[in-house]
Amino acid sequence: MKQFMNSKDQLVTEAIDGLLRTSGGKLARLDGYPHIKVVTRTDWDRSKVALVSGGGSGHEPSHAGFVGQGMLTAAVCGDVFASPSVDAVLAGILAVTGKPGCLLIVKNYTGDRLNFGLAAERARAFGLKVSMVIVDDDIALPDLPQARGVAGTLFVHKIAGAMAESGADLDTITAAATATIKGAISIGMSLDTCTVPGSPKEDRISAGKAELGLGIHGEAGIEQVDFTGARSAMQMVADKLLPHMGGGDHVALLNNLGGTTPLEMSILTEELARSPLGARTKWIIGPAAMMTSLDMHGFSVSLLPVDHAQVTSLAAPVAPHAWPGLAPLGSVAVKPLPDGLAPIQPVPSAHPARRALIDRCCKALIAAEADLNLLDAKSGDGDTGSTLAGAARALQSALDRLPLADPTQLYRAIGMELSQTMGGSSGVLLAIFFAAAGDASASGKTWIGALTAGLDRVMQVGGAAPGHRTMIDALAPALAALPQGVSAAAKAAREGANATAEMTRAKAGRATYLAADKLKGHNDPGAEGVARLFEDLAKG
Repeated sequence: MKQFMNSKDQLVTEAIDGLLRTSGGKLARLDGYPHIKVVTRTDWDRSKVALVSGGGSGHEPSHAGFVGQGMLTAAVCGDVFASPSVDAVLAGILAVTGKPGCLLIVKNYTGDRLNFGLAAERARAFGLKVSMVIVDDDIALPDLPQARGVAGTLFVHKIAGAMAESGADLDTITAAATATIKGAISIGMSLDTCTVPGSPKEDRISAGKAELGLGIHGEAGIEQVDFTGARSAMQMVADKLLPHMGGGDHVALLNNLGGTTPLEMSILTEELARSPLGARTKWIIGPAAMMTSLDMHGFSVSLLPVDHAQVTSLAAPVAPHAWPGLAPLGSVAVKPLPDGLAPIQPVPSAHPARRALIDRCCKALIAAEADLNLLDAKSGDGDTGSTLAGAARALQSALDRLPLADPTQLYRAIGMELSQTMGGSSGVLLAIFFAAAGDASASGKTWIGALTAGLDRVMQVGGAAPGHRTMIDALAPALAALPQGVSAAAKAAREGANATAEMTRAKAGRATYLAADKLKGHNDPGAEGVARLFEDLAKG
């Protein structure tokens, strides 16, 4: 898999240096590359309790991205998914620990426990006060004697960080961190494995499946489950977390495991709010990439039952930009549309023949959805079929409230419906088409004349014409042939659509940005949709 990386041996050190260059001078690293990779605060004076965490790299922004005022004092970075050495951890401790002492925050993996634990013993031999807490928030594998530490670790970083910043002593901070660990629970789900630099990608998750309860190092989950969408995914996560939830109000941390888009994360936030977890979640952190697993296409949910002091610590301001902050998990606020934009509902009227005709047109476009998307993917963004089918479904649902018996008002109502439900330029152009057809009908034009007037207005406003490789190349000849019957119109539309495959230079629409070799041999998807619509009508 292609990645924006150089040498595998230098990727962690180069990434750390890239982070430091954008820190505004607030972060530095200890000398000692490549074996010692420690990021520290530059504004640290050792007058307060130091917080040191870390582990293998590949979880960015954890851990170095959370070094700064209000969170970690230093982060000790290992290679990708590899624990840092004892010497590296010791260097981090010695660099930031003063008389108040140091708290080590360690995730529950053998390498981390051993290396941080031995470094703590050696630091104590230097006369330093060092305590260590082990985070074990993962509930995916309940039968393991040692649960893994995953994204719930961030609760500890933030609460302990706020307390250290306020001047609390080491024993108080350690007790608070221990209480936080006791309450924190997490589980993750992914649609794909991560890509470890220098290693072939493991392809263990079957098509149509998701992996539930996997680790942040790409470890296999507890099971592969059927994947049907965000709602069912969040419900499965909720089912695992609910038996472990304590009483009272909770904070949810919604974490992007690295490869999930912001759009998907917002949908998962909505599903979290709708799930049984939502009723018991008062605050949320994220959604954001906080403890990732390289490029894993997944998410995790961490929960913590909180008291007032913990909420105050979680809400306290911090310097690290990677921390997304604490926010209430609120309701969806809705404001009324401005005057003049509220939809005007026409007076419904019945006309069985017109209803059947519109319904048939809608079904034809819905049936062509997948084919038109595939065709559009060759010359666009692959959504023409979905755009037309979505509008068709909306129009079908509106049939009972349309003024079917009044052609003039029907055209206008269809135009209004499409303007509200159909996205992109297609929705605007078709709304103009039907609005102009309504105006022509009101002036006494026949239905063919009205549709032709609608086409004229679309060409005038949109700037496209026959030969420009758009749906007009099928629609214009179809309407011209319509007085000879629907079969003649279908034949003309098909010829017009097929002719677009030889048009290697589009003069309107998104295809104008494409080279000739991307267009030749492929019908314009809009023209193809028009041709299929008329062909379906001709069958009747």
